[in-house]
Amino acid sequence: SIITLILAGIVALEHLYIMYLETFATHSEQLVEFFNMSKEELQRDSLQTYLKQGIYNGLIAVFLLYGIFTNSQLLVTVFVLNVFFAAVYGAVTAANKKIIFTQGGPAILTLFSLIISLF
Repeated sequence: SIITLILAGIVALEHLYIMYLETFATHSEQLVEFFNMSKEELQRDSLQTYLKQGIYNGLIAVFLLYGIFTNSQLLVTVFVLNVFFAAVYGAVTAANKKIIFTQGGPAILTLFSLIISLF
């Protein structure tokens, strides 16, 4: 449905933004707010190396967009589930439990839309 495609597009855009923050804007105020960490903490070399691995968020976005434009419900479902499970894992392991809503919210809505479209 068109609602599912729009919601999946929002998930893709969200992950492009996360990739931008983690890969390119590693010294920005947006990243400080996003991770709720001090600027000094984000400047650590070990964390900067870790953040550069944020490219996987971009890959999730690319495959979601590919699924949207090719109208592949299976591809969209697989990558939205990936985002959902990552958000659940993040909520369980991270200090900030809101990740289930911030990262997982659009994915959860997309999954609901996918389920509804089956009936």
